[in-house]
Amino acid sequence: MESVARSQSTAGGDATMQKDATLIYRQSRWTRLTHWLWAISLFFMLLSGLQIFNARPQLYIGKQSGFEYNNTILAIGAENTDVGPRGYTEILGHRFDTTGVLGWSGPAGNETSRAFPSWATIPSYYDLGTARVIHFFFAWILTTTLIVWLIASLINGHIRRDLAPRLNDLKRLPQDIANHARLKFHHTREYNTLQKMAYGGVLFVLLPLMIITGLAMSPSMNSVLPWLNEILGGRQTARTIHFTVMGLLVGFFLIHMLMILAAGPINELRSIITGWYRTDPPSHNDKPVERSV
Repeated sequence: MESVARSQSTAGGDATMQKDATLIYRQSRWTRLTHWLWAISLFFMLLSGLQIFNARPQLYIGKQSGFEYNNTILAIGAENTDVGPRGYTEILGHRFDTTGVLGWSGPAGNETSRAFPSWATIPSYYDLGTARVIHFFFAWILTTTLIVWLIASLINGHIRRDLAPRLNDLKRLPQDIANHARLKFHHTREYNTLQKMAYGGVLFVLLPLMIITGLAMSPSMNSVLPWLNEILGGRQTARTIHFTVMGLLVGFFLIHMLMILAAGPINELRSIITGWYRTDPPSHNDKPVERSV
């Protein structure tokens, strides 16, 4: 997502730093490019994925699914009632009325039965073929970019230097949690402990897991990697994990946006667009941060 530049790459950057010691070049061009590629890819994958989900709006645990099995953990649909059609969402046997959003939605007088509403899917109308093309196209962009990023970050030491939590980071974790709860942020070149853990969880757990479960659901990949489906507990379980990871990524995005707004949106956006980031003025109590080469 965001990488820390080691030095100013231009004379203009050096001059800027001399004028304002709090303005640093924090995000490299490669970091900014991958950040926006991932953001765009995940956006289109989410909305096209919801369209694909609408084709079969149920999730199961296990290798099999159908009326004769009792392994449904999530179902979104519509049913006729005394007051007309109503949408519902059923989670682990508990049913909730979600009319107007999930199961039954649309313009007044022209509602239709669909798991996710038209405004939340790409395309907005039901077109499974187009949704699959869009979903797989951006999935390959995400996968390729992530692999290149991982290899490059291992080679240049970015993962070890900037993302791997150290013992001191773990010791500061309670204080970081308290600071975030009070919306008290310290703007520095380095990531705080919660940032390292959040970014690490997304980059090394959620995104790889989403890619792996996506491959496991592909019939063509079953002939190439037949063992992958078995490890994940079957195609239906892989689909459920895939959907769950999507929900966690949406949760991460919402929290990420809230933290950006709380920490100063102009400064944060400038950093990920131009690379320049304004840090807090240095204090006489600050200690230099040891950095490995």
